[in-house]
Amino acid sequence: IYADGKTVEIRSAAHLWGKDAVETEAAFVAESGNPQRARVACIGEAGEKISLISGICNDRGRLAARSGLGAVMGSKKLKAILLAGTKSIPCADLAGVKRLSKECAAFMLKGELNIPTWVIAIAGWFLGSSPRTMRLDGLSSLPIMRKWGTSSGMQVGLLTGDTPIKNWHGTRSDYPWKKIDPAKIDQSVIKRYHCYACPLGCGAISRGTGGFAETHRPEYETLAAFGPMTLNTDLDSIFYINELLNRAGMDSISAGGTLAFAINCFENGLISESETGGMRLTWGNTEAIIRLTKMMIAREGFGDVLADGVKVAAERIGKGAERFAIHAGGQELPMHDPKSDTGYGLHYIADPTPGRHTIGSNMIYETLRLWTKVSWAPETPSTYPAGQKYVADAAQGVHAAGCVLAKMLIDGAGLCNFGLMMGVDRFPIFEYINAAAGWQKTPDEYMEIGRRIHTLRQMFNLREGVDPAQVRLPGVTYGDPPPERGPLKGKQFDVYAARAHTWRALGWDAATGVPLAETVERLGLAVRPGEE
Repeated sequence: IYADGKTVEIRSAAHLWGKDAVETEAAFVAESGNPQRARVACIGEAGEKISLISGICNDRGRLAARSGLGAVMGSKKLKAILLAGTKSIPCADLAGVKRLSKECAAFMLKGELNIPTWVIAIAGWFLGSSPRTMRLDGLSSLPIMRKWGTSSGMQVGLLTGDTPIKNWHGTRSDYPWKKIDPAKIDQSVIKRYHCYACPLGCGAISRGTGGFAETHRPEYETLAAFGPMTLNTDLDSIFYINELLNRAGMDSISAGGTLAFAINCFENGLISESETGGMRLTWGNTEAIIRLTKMMIAREGFGDVLADGVKVAAERIGKGAERFAIHAGGQELPMHDPKSDTGYGLHYIADPTPGRHTIGSNMIYETLRLWTKVSWAPETPSTYPAGQKYVADAAQGVHAAGCVLAKMLIDGAGLCNFGLMMGVDRFPIFEYINAAAGWQKTPDEYMEIGRRIHTLRQMFNLREGVDPAQVRLPGVTYGDPPPERGPLKGKQFDVYAARAHTWRALGWDAATGVPLAETVERLGLAVRPGEE
């Protein structure tokens, strides 16, 4: 689909069907006649083959990766959407937006961070093991993100237990926490980049491996999914797989989780070399991991069994394979353990799109600092007992509701999660939108906009026959039974009780997740007689 502000056309993409996302984007931009303005959203081979873990790509292999969006385009034989408009975007108060941007940018620390990565890792481990928890301040993450991006979370995650290991069945002793060092990753950086107008700049292009000249620096999720999850310690292989998946348009979280599931099945005799084409799927077998990744992308051999994720693969394999399939509502879980931050597990099962780590968590609520602007958002104390976050109560439900309503607003405005982790009093999202749109809405009114968006998402699912209460988590992810070793020893959390509190705080039925009639009416979402 081609649109340039003057015309909208459906053009043939036959000459690029079968090409990867990077090749496709470059070709369509060159053909557009307006390469300075042209922007492309496209699919790679995984989307073409309607993989349920494929995404939509832009900016040279960056993915809207989760929920199988690439399969939607592939099912419609839609290779790409190219926009090449020339009109400017209006702004009601340009001077106001510039002023707010300068005030926000002033919070960005200047200069380069010059401390070893192990110092951050050890500090994270110490804070995670303390009997009292310190409220997190997102400002502290800015210099870390600027230097190392999200890869900075690897060593901290391994030490604290946040990073799942060995398909969620391992612990810190199974994987050397120093193996994936952000400092070593940083040595591969060719150039850094930032999203438009961002003063932080957490992105980077790194040297490629395995025949690729370069790749986007792997994000934390990819490093964890193809490192600790599969016990793969070969960093070069992760760089290579990162570029394979970026070009194919396949979600690295789901792909890594699915490979770990397959290794678990092989280890327990549910599949054998006769099914895998002679491969021994053992933990840390880099060669097999790379080969099977390619087979998943191409839907070849045993890769075809895995290409739609763990839920479908478990159904195809049978023999009780579902006990190794770690997912929520069919979506493979991100690389954040709810036994470390209970808020993740809550949102994994409470959201209309399950298994998403960007919706909210205890950490995200603290860094959003909603209490500085939103009248009903409770302030998190500067320190509190470490065990408090494992209590599923009404307070946690309100915190979770605050996260998700802010997330809906962030997404609706096209803003960045990392930016908002500075806090709404420093990254002035409410004031930004007022200045851009010429509105005079209060923070509470904006949060109600978030509630309307979120409720509409839930109503869509219900209309399509999805039962929210049936979304479950495997017990290993929330401590049923509690771990017997490692940094999360003895940790458990009643994630379903917490979900009930969250749904109640959103104005939905606590048991079913169905929005209450008065909530639907108040938000203007009720269907009137005669309306469709």
